[in-house]
Amino acid sequence: MDEADFEARQAHPLRRGRMLALDVPLAAVLVAVDVVVAGNMLKDRPDFTPLFLASCLVAVALGSVVAVRRLWPRRALATAVALSSAAAAAGVLWDPFAATALVLGTVATIAPPRRSARALGGCVAAATAAAAVAQTVHPRYGLGAAAGWTAAAWLLPAGGWLAGYLLRRRRWHAACVQEQRARQILADERLRIARELHDVVTHGMGLIAVKAGVANHIAEARPEEAVEALRVIETTSREALAEMRRLLQMLRRDGVPGTDLSRAGIDGLEDLVERVRAAGVEVELAVSGEHELPEALRLTVYRIVQEALTNVAKHAAPTHCRVTVGVTSRQVGIQVVDDGTARTAPEPGPGGHGLVGMRERTAMYGGAFSARPRPEGGFEVTATLPYSRGGGR
Repeated sequence: MDEADFEARQAHPLRRGRMLALDVPLAAVLVAVDVVVAGNMLKDRPDFTPLFLASCLVAVALGSVVAVRRLWPRRALATAVALSSAAAAAGVLWDPFAATALVLGTVATIAPPRRSARALGGCVAAATAAAAVAQTVHPRYGLGAAAGWTAAAWLLPAGGWLAGYLLRRRRWHAACVQEQRARQILADERLRIARELHDVVTHGMGLIAVKAGVANHIAEARPEEAVEALRVIETTSREALAEMRRLLQMLRRDGVPGTDLSRAGIDGLEDLVERVRAAGVEVELAVSGEHELPEALRLTVYRIVQEALTNVAKHAAPTHCRVTVGVTSRQVGIQVVDDGTARTAPEPGPGGHGLVGMRERTAMYGGAFSARPRPEGGFEVTATLPYSRGGGR
């Protein structure tokens, strides 16, 4: 993740607005503590009134800076350091840079560590200089008290910086994990689109190849059937191109998750069967069950049947084929059986195509898949896809 993007996220108005509601009470508590401490420290002084009023003004100013530290963190830090240093040197502040520590913690959560570490060094240097000036101009306290105040002025900003740094590191890791998850979702979606594109191309080109072979063999003997075959080729190619264009548009839009990639589903099986019948396969379709299925599962059923029928058209046409889809409240059963001559399973292509693609789709739902030649001839593909009523997978 880029540092600028992360810093922009931390400075988002919504985040700042929520934290501002916490900063105002914190600033009020800081003002009250500074005023009480100033009153106790100055109560025996003959010039109590002017010094106490000056301490109250400084306390209110520092509290205001703490209250708005989320809005302008760098300006707030510079103001807090300047006010605290001047007040400490003038002898009207007994707060060892507590306001500076709070603002520095905010800066450390937003700015890169090197930049915030330089700010910490500047705060420590300012506190040291203010303590030295105060001890020289107002030598009313012993060296021990001055050294203790200086040490506190070092530790408080250092503690504020460390807390801010750790919080920033935690937020950074959380943002990286979120970004990585978003990229993984995008990659999975693009892979799903690519698989849909493969299914479209394989099915369409398979039917076109079958019909083109038929037209080539009967062109002279039965020209009217050749014309019909060419009409099927034209229709199939147009449908395949239209779906390919839609899928490619999704890819160009980076595959937005949740997009309806295809209108195919169980309701589209009739259209699919009609196209396969035009390729010379006599198909019987039987769909039972009225249960509502998740959209992704409907698409999976469609694609498995599509791939199985494409294999029948490519390897067994002309033949008779039976497609059975049974939907219950817990699973979907698919069976595609053809009566062609017994043969071995077609070789799957690389990258999970063909039978491997059907097997992978079934495995996504924890189902069972089988593809085997039948002893009496032909080939059988079966798949069982379990799902839950609450939305499934």
